[in-house]
Amino acid sequence: MKLEHIGIAVKNLEESNKLFELLLGKPHYKIEEVVSEKVKTSFFKTGSPKIELLEAGSEESAIAKFIEKRGEGIHHLAFEVKDIEEEMKRLEGEGFRILNKEPKKGADNKLICFLHPKSTNGVLIELCQSIKKKK
Repeated sequence: MKLEHIGIAVKNLEESNKLFELLLGKPHYKIEEVVSEKVKTSFFKTGSPKIELLEAGSEESAIAKFIEKRGEGIHHLAFEVKDIEEEMKRLEGEGFRILNKEPKKGADNKLICFLHPKSTNGVLIELCQSIKKKK
């Protein structure tokens, strides 16, 4: 497992992109909407890990609820794994609470799943695996 990205919840993606472009001295490399999560994302390469900015796509999204409760800020840590299904089984066997039964398509060409913060000392953890391109 390696830290793949840090997810940051933001109210306004356009304004936050400008802020992080100034901070990091380079533009984002991708903006993507993840319909299943009701979120719009933007990614910055910083070496390792990347930075993912997340803007709510609707008032019902997890990001909107997070910002309403806690304000803007770090939302999750994402760890890249080789086999997400095996890692989900292993972690569930170790007593971690998995939030989705099957991996789902996330941003940046990844399969993702989340671990409940109640089982990870209050930190939302995302597992992600790169989706292999078909030949």
